Amino acid sequence: MGIIAVKDGLSNIKDALERVGYKVASPDDGGKIDATIVTGMNDNMMGIQDIKEKPIVLDATGKTENQIIDELRSRI
Repeated sequence: MGIIAVKDGLSNIKDALERVGYKVASPDDGGKIDATIVTGMNDNMMGIQDIKEKPIVLDATGKTENQIIDELRSRI
């Protein structure tokens, strides 16, 4: 399973991801991640100007933990 960065305040999603086997990190930790879970979308939230691959960024707004997990499984 992949490494997923989860924005602070989404502890329910963090717990659900860990239960199904994902490693969870903070978006501020740096390092390689497979996806980031946020609330509310922000253009260029990571401040990256030149990237070769677009990271997976999922907006958790209005989604259940299972919906987030299903979306991750389909995209990673």
